Amino acid sequence: MTVLLELDGLEARYGPVQALHGISLTVAEGEVVAVLGANGAGKTTTLRAISGTVSRSGTVQLEGKTLRGGPEVAARAGIAHVPEGRGTFVDLTVTENLRLGAYTRRDRQVKDDIRRVTEYFPWMEERRGQRAGTLSGGEQQMLALGRALMSRPKLLLLDEPSLGLAPMIVREFFRIVRELNDTEGLTVLVVEQDARIALSISSRAYVLEVGRVALTGSSEELRRDENVRRSYLGY
Repeated sequence: MTVLLELDGLEARYGPVQALHGISLTVAEGEVVAVLGANGAGKTTTLRAISGTVSRSGTVQLEGKTLRGGPEVAARAGIAHVPEGRGTFVDLTVTENLRLGAYTRRDRQVKDDIRRVTEYFPWMEERRGQRAGTLSGGEQQMLALGRALMSRPKLLLLDEPSLGLAPMIVREFFRIVRELNDTEGLTVLVVEQDARIALSISSRAYVLEVGRVALTGSSEELRRDENVRRSYLGY
């Protein structure tokens, strides 16, 4: 498999506080990889460092090219980041949010892609003129995913997508992510507190502890690992 994303010795800080201590990981093209860990382990910071929204050192490579710069550079390179807390533009309509997702593109297929995205989320077509702020939490999370897809990303970063959502909505969200991976070959790096569901949709996972990689392996191996089961799966 071709490596799409490679992190080598990634460090990140918030002012004087160092949050990541030499994270190294890889994600292959067409792979779904999960990042697990307790609160404060550095999961969200890892995604922020990849997309250039925190001060970082070490190497971030996409398709073998080193990324230097902030979120604009990452977006133009083909990275779409769905942050924790969804980040929809609440005063804009569903369609306007989707169009904003295509801001890095210069082609004329935006309308076609809005059609493509709404095939995954049929309710968006019916409510295209509705303000995003009036949607439910689950709908806003789906819209954030739809907006990310509008950039036709090479790599999708998902940060805690299940946070605050009902289990049924979470299952539907991850079903769509799995379908996108199966049908379009979308590469996904997902940070998720619910280790059970993260391991069920990913092929490999990394477990972080206080800003370092503590464990890595196939999702199946980690599901069988007694320490992971006790710490993250609750049995």
